[in-house]
Amino acid sequence: MNLYDKVSTGLEGFDQVIDHLRFGDNVVWQVDSISDYKKMVHYFVENAITENMSLIYIRFANHEPILNASQDIKTYHIDASKGFESFATEIHNLIKAEGKRAFYVFDCLTDLLEYWHSDLMTGNFFKATCPYLYELDTVAYFAIKRNFHTYSTIAGIRETTQLLLDLYQINDKTYIHPLKVWQRYSPTMFFPHFIQGQEAICITSSSDASELFHSINRGEIRLDYWNTIFNEAKRMLSSTYNQQEEVKTRLMYKLIGSDSRMFHLCDRYFTLKDILDIASREIGTGFIGGKSVGMLLARKIIEIDGGDSFTPYIEPHDSFFIGADVFYTYIVQNGWWRLRAKQKTPEGYYKYAGELKEKLLHGSFPKDIQEQFVQMLEYFGQSPIIIRSSSLQEDNFGNAFAGKYESVFCVNQGTPQERYEAFEQAVRIVYASTMNEDALNYRMNRGLAQQDEQMAILVQRVSGDRFGDYFFPHIAGVGNSSNLYVWDESIDMNAGMLRLVFGLGTRAVDRTDGDYVRVVCLDNPLRIPPMDYEDQKKFSQHRLDLLSFTENIQDSKELDEILSLPLKADKKLFISPDYATEARMRELGYMNFKIPYLLDFKKLFTETKFVTIMREMLALLSKAYDYPVDIEFTANFNKDNSFKINLLQCRPLQTKGLGKTVKIPELKGEKDCFFGCKGSFMGGSVRLPIDYVILISAKEYLKLSEQDKYEVARQIGLINNAMKDKYAMLVGPGRWGSTTPSLGVPVHFTQICNMKVLCEYSSKKEGFMPELSYGSHFFQDIVESEIFYVAIFDGYQDVIFNTDRILQEENLLTDFLPENAQLKEVIHIANTSGMQIYSDIVSQKLLCR
Repeated sequence: MNLYDKVSTGLEGFDQVIDHLRFGDNVVWQVDSISDYKKMVHYFVENAITENMSLIYIRFANHEPILNASQDIKTYHIDASKGFESFATEIHNLIKAEGKRAFYVFDCLTDLLEYWHSDLMTGNFFKATCPYLYELDTVAYFAIKRNFHTYSTIAGIRETTQLLLDLYQINDKTYIHPLKVWQRYSPTMFFPHFIQGQEAICITSSSDASELFHSINRGEIRLDYWNTIFNEAKRMLSSTYNQQEEVKTRLMYKLIGSDSRMFHLCDRYFTLKDILDIASREIGTGFIGGKSVGMLLARKIIEIDGGDSFTPYIEPHDSFFIGADVFYTYIVQNGWWRLRAKQKTPEGYYKYAGELKEKLLHGSFPKDIQEQFVQMLEYFGQSPIIIRSSSLQEDNFGNAFAGKYESVFCVNQGTPQERYEAFEQAVRIVYASTMNEDALNYRMNRGLAQQDEQMAILVQRVSGDRFGDYFFPHIAGVGNSSNLYVWDESIDMNAGMLRLVFGLGTRAVDRTDGDYVRVVCLDNPLRIPPMDYEDQKKFSQHRLDLLSFTENIQDSKELDEILSLPLKADKKLFISPDYATEARMRELGYMNFKIPYLLDFKKLFTETKFVTIMREMLALLSKAYDYPVDIEFTANFNKDNSFKINLLQCRPLQTKGLGKTVKIPELKGEKDCFFGCKGSFMGGSVRLPIDYVILISAKEYLKLSEQDKYEVARQIGLINNAMKDKYAMLVGPGRWGSTTPSLGVPVHFTQICNMKVLCEYSSKKEGFMPELSYGSHFFQDIVESEIFYVAIFDGYQDVIFNTDRILQEENLLTDFLPENAQLKEVIHIANTSGMQIYSDIVSQKLLCR
């Protein structure tokens, strides 16, 4: 060891005891008071100034300053209240900027409990920061208060730091007891030492040592600060209402989040007991995330505002919540915090996402978290569960994050060890989905890329029952309190709508290829969207998603196979005879055949209270939110047609206002316009200029190979980039965003996000059909991006669709994509300056000319 690699504590005698400090050392002082820590810092700083070292003071606590302002000391004020990630990242970046061989003094780490309320996160900060300080050959002083932290926090700090020193002040005498001094040893190093001036006198006598330690109040190592807070709050349940409300609000800041519209709604409906009940079902610490909050709040609104009217129809929940702090703990304790910090920079945002995603899929969890996982799984037994993302920003006013993060079903079959491993991997998959391309783009496009996005997790028992070897609910879907997709002027927008499926709700939130969900107007559920009667079978649901006990996976099956099972309910609630198909079969000469059925839910609508309850529930939630809402639900039925609804999720419906009435111009002739129809649009009343129309030819698109269809999607993405800040309309056959190219162009939403208007048109000849995607994740993206949406049912009554209006204009494809002339027959880009689209939501008229 070179003499110049040694650093002084400012106490010559103690330097001899520990053989000096070394570059790279992190020094942690366990103290009883801040003033004791200040004394040790004073010795260190005075010597550093004498040696002309670079001195940096990291100020974040509310306690008295450790160091006074001085031209010899650079002070950084860091706001710990912004959360762990912002705090740790800012400190990481300043350490990087200051470079090698700087000297640091940090405020007392115990004060971080005031902001994060968690020993776990205090320990995580130390573990994330100290290795970087060590790597840059710095010397850093930290303090923690004695008897304030858990055994595991102290153990984590001891494991990470180079020096851990107990500092005692007894009867005006100062004692230092080294507990850890890394890579140094002497026969007397770990005895307590009495500091007298610059001397450090070793206390080796058993009599003196026992007398010293006997006088020290070692106290009890506490529970995690988080648990202490909530345990103390339980004692307030017998206090006055005002006292309980004060405590409740404080706890909500720790569990729910900061001031927001959602926070104040929760404050209005939750009691102190409610908050404590939520905390009792939390694994780890920290926020429970937006999806969990939305689900709990909606249930509470129904309970309080609905009185007893909904009680018989609501299935209870027994969910668990994996706190957001576990996400950061997982990253820090697996040694990935440096990579996380690099990914959070503007230049590293996309560059390092793939590497971090891969690591997130293969980490290990702390032992105490593993034990809590085990206990939760023991509670659920072999009941199927679903592990759902519940990030801090999810399902809030302004940001739905619909479909951006993963949800994973655990069928929960096998040995306890197999079930545990499947659950752990499901949690990893949800964590890794924070680095999905769609999620990254969504956060970037909405200005959220640099904000904390901790991932909490909602663990729910899957709603449904076992039918043979399968498990599923009878019905599931999404519901909206406002029906903005109206295709008939008699539809009551305020009655709401459902997007309904048989089986698991995955088909309701996704655009499932080859299948169509049932769109239900709650004012008249028997009304069907625009289609011919004979098309009802074709454009309905033919497969269902379910959980397979034998395969231990989520699967899909043909309806015919499942409807042959005993369903523990009247099947006629869900299916009706398909008389149109029956008549055709008789015309073809078939005589002895089984009458086909149609999955139309007709008797469900007419012979149960389901529609009434859903309509009233949506109205109740919307009134409480003072905003349209979007829910996810399941429902299960009995032989007597009674049922239970499981409310899985509720969030504000991200939609623009309805706008004022727009006057629709009169048409002289159909050739004067591009298209016109009654209803079948979303986006309110608008008058928008259209500078460019990008039209995909159904006939030419269908001729392409599957590979070329994907190439069309890629080219649409490039055109989308070129259309940023322009008023462009994208018009294509069938479903935008389909994963089956034969049903529509298989774009990702980020490849069409700059369009002002999105049109899907039907083509009977080519077999394309728009899907009324209202309520799906695709729909959420459209509405959040304020894209006006139109479904054009070509050939149907009151529908004009005049593609010649576009095709007669010069095709500008090669102006935008010079190397793609081979696609000119498929993609036509027209300059339509002067064209406008008009819609009036009151009269339900739409015109583009």
